[in-house]
Amino acid sequence: MKPVYKTKDGRVAIYRQDAVAFLRGLSSASVDVIVTDPAYSGMNQRLKLGSGKIIGRYKEAGQNGAKWFEEFHDTEENYRAFLEECYRVLRPDRHIYLMFDSYSLLTLAPIVRDVFDVKNILCWDKANIGLGHYFRRRHEFIVFASKGKRALNCKSIPDVWKIRRILKAGYPTQKPTEVFELMLRGSADAGSVVCDPFMGSGSAAIAALRWGCKFAGCDISPRAMEYSRKRIEGWLKGKGDIFQPASQVSDDESITQLLAAKPRSRT
Repeated sequence: MKPVYKTKDGRVAIYRQDAVAFLRGLSSASVDVIVTDPAYSGMNQRLKLGSGKIIGRYKEAGQNGAKWFEEFHDTEENYRAFLEECYRVLRPDRHIYLMFDSYSLLTLAPIVRDVFDVKNILCWDKANIGLGHYFRRRHEFIVFASKGKRALNCKSIPDVWKIRRILKAGYPTQKPTEVFELMLRGSADAGSVVCDPFMGSGSAAIAALRWGCKFAGCDISPRAMEYSRKRIEGWLKGKGDIFQPASQVSDDESITQLLAAKPRSRT
């Protein structure tokens, strides 16, 4: 398995591949923490709510020029195969963070309990109201689970994270880096290997670099590869986060203090 982009020091490697195939190419027990936001199909394919300003017309999915990106078809079989590969590549006594919208949480979260030990469900409060046909959406969920036993690095992290959504971005569904940084604040050490099988805009990669970690990421989209490569190179050249120049933390001083902490040495 050859990366599309790899830094000279080997600290970051990104791959263009199907998420499950990517995970199957990784060695067993080679990853310290998994943080990811799969492109779930359920909300769009089952509800079919028309067109959205980010993803474009549903009927144009996959066509050249459409804004739509390839979705992960969240059948029970597919999702279980994905989770089982996540379990295999994760080192013993380590953590996984899986992002969910409200619809996929109902259909898929129970499967996570068959593979991992689910510890909590976290809520990302986006501060700004979003789209929605039946109540406007302002949040997403994060299932926090473990392989074996491992305490959090910090006991003062709340289960609701008030971090503003990215309103204007060059990539669909770009997540704030601070969401991933809080995951790493809880579960990563300096030098840990962070993995994101649905890398998208590369926010998790920037969070890993900020936290002094290594990063292995994957996405099936060529656009994601180019966007993430530019973003990572910009960071490594000292230009900061070129696609999220400002912090998205809202009016929560405790979150700001948590993100200001230094990563602990790897154990």
